[in-house]
Amino acid sequence: MQSQESLEMLVMVSRLLSSKLDISELLLTIMRLASRVVGAERASLYLLDDKTQELYFDVALGLPEDVQAMRFKLGEGIAGTCAKEGRSLIINDVASDPRHSKKADTKSGYSTVSLLTCPMIIKGRAIGVVQAINKMDGGFTETDKTNFEAFASQAAIAIENSRLFSSVKEEKRKMEIVFSRIKEGALLTDVDGNILILNNSAKSYLEYDKYKFTHIKEAFPGFEIKPGLDSVFACADSSCRFELYRAKPKRFYLDVSEIKLLAEDKDGNSRVEGRLWILSDVTAQRLEELMARNFLSLISHKFKTPLSSINGYAQILKDEAQAKGLPEIVAKSSDTIYEQGQKLTGLVERLLDFVTMDNLEAASLEKIDFDASEFLTEIAENAKENMKGIAGLNVKITVPGPVKITADRKVLAMAMRSLIDNAVKFNPGPEKLVLLSAQARDNNTLISVGDNGPGIPGEELDNVFNKFYQVEASFTGQVEGWGLGLALVKKIAEAHGGRVFAKSQLQKGSAFTITLPN
Repeated sequence: MQSQESLEMLVMVSRLLSSKLDISELLLTIMRLASRVVGAERASLYLLDDKTQELYFDVALGLPEDVQAMRFKLGEGIAGTCAKEGRSLIINDVASDPRHSKKADTKSGYSTVSLLTCPMIIKGRAIGVVQAINKMDGGFTETDKTNFEAFASQAAIAIENSRLFSSVKEEKRKMEIVFSRIKEGALLTDVDGNILILNNSAKSYLEYDKYKFTHIKEAFPGFEIKPGLDSVFACADSSCRFELYRAKPKRFYLDVSEIKLLAEDKDGNSRVEGRLWILSDVTAQRLEELMARNFLSLISHKFKTPLSSINGYAQILKDEAQAKGLPEIVAKSSDTIYEQGQKLTGLVERLLDFVTMDNLEAASLEKIDFDASEFLTEIAENAKENMKGIAGLNVKITVPGPVKITADRKVLAMAMRSLIDNAVKFNPGPEKLVLLSAQARDNNTLISVGDNGPGIPGEELDNVFNKFYQVEASFTGQVEGWGLGLALVKKIAEAHGGRVFAKSQLQKGSAFTITLPN
């Protein structure tokens, strides 16, 4: 039975060990307390090297350097036997025990008479051994063993906690180094948005020294946020993007990616345990886009007036040539001027459509619910009417069951016309099949336009949605257009809170799908 004095000693030991997190300081404390717990002359502490499966002196108070460098294999000596078998050993006559290794005594000049050796065990695995050497009053007893085992257990827990703390500190140090070297702004928060780490770029972008914010929702004073942070926190995707804009003291744009940091629980289920926020300065890019948009708007409007005059007089000249039998060169020239004028008018109108849609905001959409089958039928009829001069055109519709679309009908129709135009325009084959389809899936409506054209190389599938981009085979002027149609479709999809993506097989065709939330 433990005495009151022993219990008080163990309580004091527990408090001391739990207060130490630095591993070196902790091990020194263990060494100094170990002998006091059972009234021994001195103590030693061995830790287990997981790689070599050897015991070594991590702390060796008063021992020569050559003794400190010694290592013992599992099963070697009393300490090695204790660690291998995972049980405590009392030996009050060390000289007569064949397991005792005399090499430490020989090198240190110290005579070991009695030993109390206990394993330090965590989760059923020995992480080391603690020894009390030479009982000062008689021999070690079972009570001493009980007390020393309690001490060894507390020491093992303290060592494990210290190692975990050191590991976390090291990981944090590495993360801080990585953060400091990232050119972009970077913030690490917990799930709720409390800021844990931010790098120098983030501090500079967000004026951290001025505002001293501690939560991500406080981190953007003076910025307009599109969309709001509430929608970002509600986003279920693994990553979400939003934009920050500040007008003063000068225009400043930041593109922000919120990346969820996932961890698996014991059942293999993923849970969010933190968020990484990456801030990229896109001011130059946004100002360039604004200038380009203003330029496009300017030239498209400036083109309209002279084009109206050219087309009007070309029509008159063409009619006059036919009515009055003017020379063939006049008739042919007037036909050419009129035809090319109409093509140029079409290009300018598409440019105006894009400029209008490029300024599209979600708040300006007039969303309604309507039937997908009826909508696609209307789109198909209009396409056939507008392309009745194109040989081999075949437009089909596939809608399996009733499907509801929630969107701005007029704006979505513009996106569909652009996809159909592309499906026909880039198909050099004699049979031009266009397949319109819609289906409901996972609280979304998917609307697709497929074709039997030449297909798109895999490396181009993302690029085709960029402004002014056409794949190489069609960029030589053989196909008319600005390369803005798919950029317009992307803008319309994103304004609706959805997205657009493409799938394609060379020589078999392509399919473009707009995904809209219900």
